Amino acid sequence: MTMRSIDKETILRQLQIKSDHPLLLKELMLRLEIPEEEQREVKKLLRKMVQEGEIIQIRGARYGLPQKMSLVIGRLKGHRDGYGFVLPENDEPDVYIGVKNMNEAMHGDRVVARIEATKRGGRREGRVIRILERARVRLVGRFERGKDFGFLVSSDKRIVQDLYVTFENSLGAQTGDIALAEIVSYPTKSRNPEGKVIKILGRLDDPKIDTEMVIESNGLLRDFSMDAVEEAKKTPASVSPEMRKGRIDLRETPTVTIDGERARDFDDAVSIEKTEDGFRLWVHIADVGHYVPKGSALDREAYLRGTSVYFPDAVLPMFPEKLSNGICSLNPHEDRLTLTVEMRFDSKGTRSDYKIYESVIRSDERMTYTAVRRIVADRDPAMLKRYASLLREFEWIKSLAALLRKNRLRRGSLDFDLPEPEIILSLTGETVDIIREERNVAHQIIEEFMIAANEAVAERMTALGAPFLYRIHEPPAPNKILEFSELIKSFGLALRETEKGPKALSEILERVKGRPEEKLINQILLRSMKQAKYSAENQGHFGLASEEYTHFTSPIRRYPDLVVHRLVKRALRPKTTDPHAGYGEEALPEIARHTSERERVAVEAEREVVQKKKVKFMADKVGETFDGFISGVAAYGFFVELSEFFVEGLVHVSFLYDDYYVYDEKQHALIGERRRKVYRLGDPIRARVDRVDLENWQIDFGVIQEGPRGGKPPQRRR
Repeated sequence: MTMRSIDKETILRQLQIKSDHPLLLKELMLRLEIPEEEQREVKKLLRKMVQEGEIIQIRGARYGLPQKMSLVIGRLKGHRDGYGFVLPENDEPDVYIGVKNMNEAMHGDRVVARIEATKRGGRREGRVIRILERARVRLVGRFERGKDFGFLVSSDKRIVQDLYVTFENSLGAQTGDIALAEIVSYPTKSRNPEGKVIKILGRLDDPKIDTEMVIESNGLLRDFSMDAVEEAKKTPASVSPEMRKGRIDLRETPTVTIDGERARDFDDAVSIEKTEDGFRLWVHIADVGHYVPKGSALDREAYLRGTSVYFPDAVLPMFPEKLSNGICSLNPHEDRLTLTVEMRFDSKGTRSDYKIYESVIRSDERMTYTAVRRIVADRDPAMLKRYASLLREFEWIKSLAALLRKNRLRRGSLDFDLPEPEIILSLTGETVDIIREERNVAHQIIEEFMIAANEAVAERMTALGAPFLYRIHEPPAPNKILEFSELIKSFGLALRETEKGPKALSEILERVKGRPEEKLINQILLRSMKQAKYSAENQGHFGLASEEYTHFTSPIRRYPDLVVHRLVKRALRPKTTDPHAGYGEEALPEIARHTSERERVAVEAEREVVQKKKVKFMADKVGETFDGFISGVAAYGFFVELSEFFVEGLVHVSFLYDDYYVYDEKQHALIGERRRKVYRLGDPIRARVDRVDLENWQIDFGVIQEGPRGGKPPQRRR
């Protein structure tokens, strides 16, 4: 057997099928028939597999499979109280890790944990036995200066160990400074981690510090590499006649972009015409791949970032501005290179035909969601006059989008109605208001057209059997659906047993629209869903009730879309000899894993900044009362979201002093033992702002209610 035939799969097969115990290195070499001169390379492969967690090395230089030794590999999710959970990489249930069993691991680390017990209800408990990969090399936090040394208290409270810093490594930081520190040594059983301050970010009262903290703590890239900047400088500022060759010329076709008021990069545009039996829709997407070759410095930079990140007061784009706001952006009245999905729909909104091709367009108008709403819904005279030349197209757009939406909901696509907050900032960066983000008919139009284009592209590539990158959404776990089914019974609702897909859930959402429990049902179902992600294997998109789905429509801000563009262009040119065209099957799973992870980091970072700005906004409102509803329930209390400001805070169970309250997990409620008073998810409530904690970024609420006669609420224990 030659060395070339020894790969990971061969080793895993030997350990999985042909061995009933962990193998000594000598045994493994013997079974694999590795000659002595090739054993060094096999040892290197084994070390790599151990590091990646595919196999485990135990005492005595024996190798085995983690699943055969009650071991799991995954990321450690820490808790501010010191314990944590290992989230396995193979979608198994989480493993609880007690404080004493954390074994020097920190939140976010990739670890190996041994399962040591399974409690009633199936909860698994264990201990960390090995740290495979440290999640952090830097920490952001508040500096505390002592007499002889200092500490950095992490802003992420899931990092429970304070970072020890000598004065020589403090960069002159003073107590209260928010600083970025590099971890010099990680914690052991006998000492804290040690660090070195490398940057002082500012003070907590600085309006911009919230975003700075999140950017640094998540290691988000702000500046582009010099190579990427130089490549960006060399990109053309306009489309030349040479660049248009071989493309379908759609510059005379009426075309518009529709985006938010503050958007500066426009990567999609639409055109439409009425046909004898329905409509013809063109969805044009910026051909970013034309300017960003695979493997270039710009491409490598975009891959590292994975996505643009959007904060209320800043944007971290995936590409330099020369591309994202310039040649790649479908700016009005300028020629732009695009990939177009041209689709025909009949009078009922059913797609009858489609084709995908390279094109060149010239957008007629840069429209906003507000302007489109004022045209198609409000019939605003000023807007009708301003866009008189496009009114016919807007009526067609509105009609087709309504048909597509109706068909999508009919097939079972889940339509969650949960508003998002919008942070309103002053010129100095202070949060002055937090309002409901407006979603109107214009948002729905673009949403429907982009879904239609994504589905058409995925369907085409699937039919070709070509390597592809899908956007998948797996069905929820059966136990989650069972819990949801039990909950809705209390509202006189039931899932149809004959319908196993998303359609039954979609019907429930439709039935509760306008009812008091609508928000509750939406929230519970949304929490039952798995996260959507990227995959080289098509598993369908449960939430959209779509058999094939991808992300094709935002290549300026999402790296997977750029990958899909390259794969599509390779399919359009099957005889190309360009070595940089497309991707091999072996590359796509890692791209899917990496970009899914970068997406999660970006989403969490965006939420974290919004939370910080919410807490600061409420700092001067202690003692005030607001209407709201219960947005989450746990054994230690319940969360209240304010109706006016979309701000969430905690009512701790110790402040419910009129009774002893017991947590009912199935009903998502706290229930009083004696009075049977119920605080349930979705219930309306009036709350008082009792405390705003800028260190832990928390808001504590109290419930407006009458206490026991002559009694006083107890002091909260900290």
